[in-house]
Amino acid sequence: TGPDSSITAEQYAALEPYWRQDRARFLQQARPLLAQLQLLLPAGGQDAELQQCRELAAWGGDRQAQLALGLWFARMDEEGRRQSNGIAAVNFKRAIRWLTLAGEQGLAEAWFALSRIYLKPEFSQRCVAEAQSYLERAAEMGHCGAQLECGMYAWRNRRTDEHSDVRAAYWLQKAAAQGCADAEALLERVAPTPQEAGWMSSIVTYLTRELLESQPLLAARLELAALFGLSRAEALLLDVKAADHGHCLVIDIRASYGRSKRRLVLLRTARERQALDRIVRLFEAIDSGPDGLEGNYRQRLYRLKTWLPSGVADELLAAA
Repeated sequence: TGPDSSITAEQYAALEPYWRQDRARFLQQARPLLAQLQLLLPAGGQDAELQQCRELAAWGGDRQAQLALGLWFARMDEEGRRQSNGIAAVNFKRAIRWLTLAGEQGLAEAWFALSRIYLKPEFSQRCVAEAQSYLERAAEMGHCGAQLECGMYAWRNRRTDEHSDVRAAYWLQKAAAQGCADAEALLERVAPTPQEAGWMSSIVTYLTRELLESQPLLAARLELAALFGLSRAEALLLDVKAADHGHCLVIDIRASYGRSKRRLVLLRTARERQALDRIVRLFEAIDSGPDGLEGNYRQRLYRLKTWLPSGVADELLAAA
């Protein structure tokens, strides 16, 4: 191949002795040049000499070349779509080898491509579990498409695993943070934006520092209600430690309040995370169940009513 404008004749000449006497040294020295050349290869891979350069770059350890070579052997693009041009006959074995090497060097796109291969009906070793494993690797490394798929997969499985929605919210939040509109739309189904706790906004105006300091646990529960739109029963009965999953709160008080429904509330801001961390610390050494320090629902409700200023409690809590 003739020298590219960015690679001088002197650079080629310097490589010549290594090519004849020390192939390992040649690959080490040539790798930066090969990486430049392999970028010139057309998408269809029709230039045989440049394809050779790509293979040399891949053998030399260039991860982008390894990714490109793996996709070439699989005759697909990074999204798993079949390509009309490329190698005459698909070779999944070689594709997997090169994509694995690229993935091990930190390319999330390679793990995602591997997940596409293991889902292909024409692949003799097709395996959904293997595909999911590679998909999660790509997602963990920040691949937006993989994060969206992991979120969708978890959401579909919520019937068989109740906590699958927590995983769905985790991955969808990651994808949404990268600007994925589909992830943001699905998030609204997984964890609908909570309505403001109207009963709480009325009570806030009557709270004083003395009141808050006299009942720190109750005050913390009211703060949770204001932050995350909790109902009165949810605020009083929530097991705060168990509810915190890092990226979301699992609001589930069905064991103590049969009329309630389990739901998720996302943590979207640093302020919410900091407030929740502070509140969780208050409950760390406390049994939040009905046999614990705070008592059952009736006892907690009575404490709330007697804690508020006289004449205010019945009026404000009647509609809650």
